[in-house]
Amino acid sequence: MPSLRALLASRHEVVAVVTRPDARSGRGRTPSISPVKEVALERGLEVLTPRSPREEGFLARLRELAPDACPVVAYGALVPRSALDVPRYGWVNLHFSLLPAWRGAAPVQRAVMAGDDVTGATTFLLDEGLDTGPVLGTLTETVRPDDTAGTLLERLAHAGAGLLVATLDGLEAGTVHAVPQPADGVSHAPKLTTEEARVRWDLPAHVVDRHIRGCTPAPGAWTTFRGERLRVGPGSTEQGQPDDLGLAPGALHVGKRAVRVGTGSVPVVLGEVVPTGKKPMPAADWARGVRISDDEGLE
Repeated sequence: MPSLRALLASRHEVVAVVTRPDARSGRGRTPSISPVKEVALERGLEVLTPRSPREEGFLARLRELAPDACPVVAYGALVPRSALDVPRYGWVNLHFSLLPAWRGAAPVQRAVMAGDDVTGATTFLLDEGLDTGPVLGTLTETVRPDDTAGTLLERLAHAGAGLLVATLDGLEAGTVHAVPQPADGVSHAPKLTTEEARVRWDLPAHVVDRHIRGCTPAPGAWTTFRGERLRVGPGSTEQGQPDDLGLAPGALHVGKRAVRVGTGSVPVVLGEVVPTGKKPMPAADWARGVRISDDEGLE
């Protein structure tokens, strides 16, 4: 969304917008449009919603529009050669990592989970591979100790919007040139699955902390308590503090103001939790309500 707004505010002309088809959501299965489509319609822009960029109807309309460039952000589908060849400056993709690191659908989540100190954004020309095209521009961003995937992505989205517009400016002026990605430093960032978001309390505290932050807000880190799923939000680690509670991985200690969970090293302090069917609440409030016994824990 920041990129679309930045493009609309730039000197470049936006002739159409491509986004996902309308989805149905809620109990009534009512149609819902993407935020991108909503903004585009407000500005009176044509909106294309192919289920696949390989659809002949979409390709025919793309050729009719004859765009000079196709800027792309988080499209989620591989673009075929028949579409890649239409714009003279190519499809300019904004990706939220420093390529070739973290190619794939979840670069921000994977960077947080891996404990990266620095990440960034890259503009590059799409080819038929997965985030393998030549680089046009980059920017760097520090990963803060308390960053979640959500907070980091928000900063990258706004900074990256400026990078995307600057890249288009440079392509038009002939001052930006594509440089092949290096062969070294390649890593992959596949989409996080719900099962992968489950917390492993037997891992060291700093790994548990990074895992929870990397899965926040989506798909959401979770564990189980009394056989039911319990979503867990970012808390805090107690690095450098001895485990004087003697907590085994997953074991709970309920204090007056904090709930601690044992890990493979030192305990972590639980932050907000979301019990099944209930609203988010502080861990201490949840613990008081469920009355945890000494032999109970998280799994």
